Amino acid sequence: MKKSYIVLHIAVILAGFTGVFGKLISLNEGLLVWYRVFFSAIWLFLILKLFKIRTDISRKEKLAIAKVGLLITTHWVFFYASIKYANISIGVVCYCLTSFFTAIFSGLFRKKLVVSELLLSLLTLVGIALIFHFDTSYQLGIALGTVSSAFAALYTLNNERLVQHYDSKVINFYQMLGGTIGLGILLPGYLYVFPVPSLIPSLNDWLYLLLLSLFCTVGLYVLFAETLKRIPAFTVNLSFNLEPIYAIIMAFLFFGESKTVNGSFYLGLLFAMASVLLQSLISSRQKA
Repeated sequence: MKKSYIVLHIAVILAGFTGVFGKLISLNEGLLVWYRVFFSAIWLFLILKLFKIRTDISRKEKLAIAKVGLLITTHWVFFYASIKYANISIGVVCYCLTSFFTAIFSGLFRKKLVVSELLLSLLTLVGIALIFHFDTSYQLGIALGTVSSAFAALYTLNNERLVQHYDSKVINFYQMLGGTIGLGILLPGYLYVFPVPSLIPSLNDWLYLLLLSLFCTVGLYVLFAETLKRIPAFTVNLSFNLEPIYAIIMAFLFFGESKTVNGSFYLGLLFAMASVLLQSLISSRQKA
């Protein structure tokens, strides 16, 4: 169990870099995500061939996995749109709502709402609010980020079921393939509404996209799927509430975002870490 939590937090650190790459890459959110899933599918195909991992599952199973891939692809589109229309801070802080939506959706699926999960989600929200002091001038970015977190919760709950039956790399390959095809079909209409000067990434964008797809997509989501085999979906999503903290630090280092680290920052950090620690302890006792 301890090893699973270490793996989980390595994944969280990798997730912290996704916002940084979203800011660095000049493409709009639709193109950025399409290139991300496309490159990720290629990386995963090479990994499956290199390690000779069997992918002989039925067409129905492949389609079911690919459909879940559309959830994470949609999450990314809204997530990067939130960053583009606001900033890294707003985009990642809205991601903390994922645990809240996970608690709600889990309650709907199980026909039972777990009060402790809602309370822990609210504890994290208080912590993040103390760090950021939401700015109403970023209303569009906040709205996009909220939609993004809802799709992230749906993805996690669906993926929790898949990882019990399939290899995590096989899952991610068909999910990235599903995202590539699904978003690719919608992309012409998307670009008609949101036109761009060029469909081809710049030299810097190519480098950032390759790094984003290899480490922050393939590496991240393989680790993510592995942790779901031993850790509940709610705990995983709650642990990802530390992502905004890592992303804030990176935003300070790389972009100099005008956020002052003061007493409220450390108090908010304490709330967020406390919620993760409490849920981890509860989960461990339930396992025992």
